[in-house]
Amino acid sequence: MLIGVDVGGTFTDVVAIRDGDIRTVKVSTDVRNTELGVLAGAREMGVENADIFSHASTHGLNAIITRRLPKIGFLATEGHRDILDAGRTWRPTADLTNPHWRRPFGDAAKPLVPRYLRRGITERITADGSVLIPLDEAQAREQLAVLRKCEVTAVAICLLNSYVNPQHELRLKEIVREELGDIPCSVSSQVSPLAKEYARASTTVIDVFMQLIYGDYTVRLDDGLRALGFKGELNYANCAAQLVAADVAMQRPFEIVFAGPAAGTIASAHFGKLIGASNLLCADIGGTSCDISLVSDFRPYVNTTFELEHDLIVNALSVEVSSIGAGGGSLVTISPAGELLVGPGSAGADPGPACYGKGGRQPAATDTCLLMGIIDPDKFAGGRMRLDKSLSLKAFEALDTTLSLNDRIRYAFYVGINNIAEGLTNVAIQHGIDPRDYSIVAFGAAGPMLLPAVLDRVNAAEVIVPPHPGLFSALGLVSSEQTYSDSRSAYTVLTPEAAEEIERVYAEMEAQMRERFKDRHPDPVFVRAFDGRLLGQSWETPFIPIPPGAITAETIDTMISNFHDTYEMRSGNRFPGLPVQGVTYRIETLVPTAKVDYPKLPKRESGQPTPSRTVELHYLDSQPIPAHEYQRADLRFGDEIMGPAIIREESSTTFMLPGQRMRVGEYGELHISRIERD
Repeated sequence: MLIGVDVGGTFTDVVAIRDGDIRTVKVSTDVRNTELGVLAGAREMGVENADIFSHASTHGLNAIITRRLPKIGFLATEGHRDILDAGRTWRPTADLTNPHWRRPFGDAAKPLVPRYLRRGITERITADGSVLIPLDEAQAREQLAVLRKCEVTAVAICLLNSYVNPQHELRLKEIVREELGDIPCSVSSQVSPLAKEYARASTTVIDVFMQLIYGDYTVRLDDGLRALGFKGELNYANCAAQLVAADVAMQRPFEIVFAGPAAGTIASAHFGKLIGASNLLCADIGGTSCDISLVSDFRPYVNTTFELEHDLIVNALSVEVSSIGAGGGSLVTISPAGELLVGPGSAGADPGPACYGKGGRQPAATDTCLLMGIIDPDKFAGGRMRLDKSLSLKAFEALDTTLSLNDRIRYAFYVGINNIAEGLTNVAIQHGIDPRDYSIVAFGAAGPMLLPAVLDRVNAAEVIVPPHPGLFSALGLVSSEQTYSDSRSAYTVLTPEAAEEIERVYAEMEAQMRERFKDRHPDPVFVRAFDGRLLGQSWETPFIPIPPGAITAETIDTMISNFHDTYEMRSGNRFPGLPVQGVTYRIETLVPTAKVDYPKLPKRESGQPTPSRTVELHYLDSQPIPAHEYQRADLRFGDEIMGPAIIREESSTTFMLPGQRMRVGEYGELHISRIERD
């Protein structure tokens, strides 16, 4: 049996796979002790029978965003302690001329490490690795004495050019142990031995925070699972939604900070292979946001870095996810100019939309769909919550606008739909794809309810609603590979003479990885790649393939050719006359892992699906529109339904507009497309 758990801020989603049978459950998240919800779901699923338990969480991410962080110290080369405040000095496009804008993690806002806890250390290593100024150990001990008085719980160390020569960082780590005891200490040359000082510094700070947040948590979780009888392997998902054994993940915990949103993309790619859909626009719509990602030729877009906040960089491979403020909790408001807006503000889970009856007074997207008749007030969240239409109506009536009630509700629906369509279109434009060649995968609790309505606006091929859409991200945790990777920066112009140095870098990384995993993965096969650039450029082109075998002069020629091919594919230009410089060298090895096997749906022997009832849809038009309602569990492979229609299941509701057709696929997925007109 396989179990996957996605820990969110409100609910913990748990899926279990056994003999092709998929079971799902949602349990409330205990934000103070998140392992309790995980263990409750594990107990309900019978974790004692599981072989693999895969876990993703937003706990660390939420701690960063809300600044509910422990007190840590930061050690940098003398004169460079403010690197965390300066960042890359980039501004968001919308604030280029805003004199009041401040970096969200800067000293003028909410710094991750306050300035008095950032200390300068006398030392200097040059770009070629030679020592210009020796490490002043006495001065370092003085600075650590300050941190001791401030009662820091951990220390992050990032010295200039340490990725070339880690000598000073490693000695400083020993001094931290001598002066402050056995506290977590992250050093950049071990955490992220890559060029670009600021990104290396911010990554190291995030790593030590994740050590503090997930270190004891992992012990409590593992102990709790073992107490329940679990004897299998506990995995974490990293930022690329690849699985990593928990003890290995704790060696570089910064890599698990952003796992949840990526899991849905991996689930989409895996399911796309199953049904033969190679190009996907993935849209995960929950209560607060719409997370959009892209899969092309069955492969998700992966970046070498990502941002937790604007300019807050983490050097980790990650699935590229764009988020917009559009979800079931998106608030409907009136701007000072009288314009009706939907989002980006959200009602959240507490107090939630007005219809929850928890004190929310502003209408949200959920209130809109409830009044339209799309949501059943008696069966919301699988019947665990009853919604109050009268509170939704009261919230819309209280809006400060001259619009009629009819227009308020109708406009709220379509403005929200347009926001989602704009987000999908922006992702398509940024990657230069034609949406007509892509299918939209609709998941998350609100995705199937809202995304069919964007079909004409985005002009995509179809909308696909996968099985269990409300817990589809958790299914991504049982759809992924167990993957281990490493990388090193070494600026090297690609010439035949460079072959020996590049081979040395790869041989060193591979030897270290073999040593780390000799007990669980004794004979790994490594895939090599590198990030390169045209000599003189500032930014690299990532993931350029390298043929297997030793690096020779012939290999260098292939690397150069592969670089120009990849560069042309990404930018549309080719400059074969310019020298190529290798910047970062990467290795990756895969461990075969069991994955979810979706059961096939039987065909209907005769007839057509029977609706459970007919409901009236309001506010779509001047008059109510009748729509058939179906239960998804009653549908069979090959069934066809014409819109308008509503398909209900425990974790979600699918809404089809007039002029749309739905066909049930072999694995129970719903394919929604336009009805072609002659």
